[in-house]
Amino acid sequence: MEAVTIVLFIAALALCLLLDLPVLLALGVGFFLFCGYGLLRGHTLSSLLSMAVSGVRTVRDILILFVLLGVLTALWRASGTIPSIVSFAAGLIRPALLPLLSFLLNSLVSFLTGSSFGTTATTGVVCMTMAAAMGVSPVIAAGAVLSGAYFGDRCSPVSTSALLVCAVTDTDLFRNIRGMVRTAAVPFLLSCAVYLALGLLPTGAAGEGPDAAALFSQAFRLGPAPLLPAAVLLLLALRKVDVKRTMLASIAAALVVSLTVQHASPGQLLRFALTGYEVGIPALAPILDGGGILSMVDVAAIVLVASSYAGLFQGTGLLAGLEARVEALGRRTTPFFALLCTAAATALLVCNQSLCIMLTRQMCAGLVPDRESMALDLENTAVLLPALVPWSIACAVPLSTLSAPALSLLAACYLYLVPLWQLRPGAGRPAPAAV
Repeated sequence: MEAVTIVLFIAALALCLLLDLPVLLALGVGFFLFCGYGLLRGHTLSSLLSMAVSGVRTVRDILILFVLLGVLTALWRASGTIPSIVSFAAGLIRPALLPLLSFLLNSLVSFLTGSSFGTTATTGVVCMTMAAAMGVSPVIAAGAVLSGAYFGDRCSPVSTSALLVCAVTDTDLFRNIRGMVRTAAVPFLLSCAVYLALGLLPTGAAGEGPDAAALFSQAFRLGPAPLLPAAVLLLLALRKVDVKRTMLASIAAALVVSLTVQHASPGQLLRFALTGYEVGIPALAPILDGGGILSMVDVAAIVLVASSYAGLFQGTGLLAGLEARVEALGRRTTPFFALLCTAAATALLVCNQSLCIMLTRQMCAGLVPDRESMALDLENTAVLLPALVPWSIACAVPLSTLSAPALSLLAACYLYLVPLWQLRPGAGRPAPAAV
């Protein structure tokens, strides 16, 4: 019965993918399937709903953060923060250094914004435009952009995935970030070396990239003042101030800059915060429009439904058989290898980063009982691996935004260097003792 339920859920996900339907629809079908399984196993409807609610409680605090993040991403656009960062960094890019600087620039922006999608839609698009003008391979350029976009998606203090990992593991965000920095230092440096070497490869005729400053100055006053919201965020994050207060402080700085430097009206800013920023210039709209509270509705709904699964799985024992197999694999190898295999299989099947995080956490709970170790392992696997699956939202959306081929994944070396680095001898924790 367990196998039939899981197969039906996978079939619903696959059908939604093939028909280009929202993943949330498949998750809704999954909820009813798992409740139906519970009813057949003798649980009452009220007890199943209680199980689902218990799972949702683990992530309730993250909904507030989603609201703040939606406001932050809109106001960073309205204040000219993102355009100023991109304009300054774009002036440094040269053809031979484009892969390396694309990786570094997108890493910086993704760390500041916490959004892989937002990064690829802003600095990523600019870097791809420069690559086309300079004769740099779009495969290499897109791989560097994708690597940089998920650098911050993994370890930014305002990343939804990092916040979700903290919520499901009940761990401290800044302790997790320290661990992430430590485990990714070597993969980051190796990625820099790879992109530097790729940039030195012979290419076709090189040209000059677009003037990003001239492009953005059509709608913004650029300069040091619009950088204030980013500086506030970075400073408070380094001082380990509570993430809600950090985001609120950056939002306040963005409001001040938007009103005084960009001369936006309070009514405009309120609308931007709710529905997303709109630049009003067709040439800039694909790059800058977005953000806002409403942009977070889908991801919040996905997290809510996926979190209810955790309570249902635990209460009904639906995944007990899979959990036992995962633990057996961990005893034969290492806990991290077993968790990596679980995350990889989950990423291939569920097509969604949030669900990959939560299901991997559920199936590997007995394998990695230490909460901080579990959080770090999830960041090194379940956060990154969905971005390497072409049919996953985490991969398909950035590639579509960049108009890049799936072959670009081969050049996204940071995404697979991080988990591979943890497989080196001596990196993993010892396997759990057999019971």
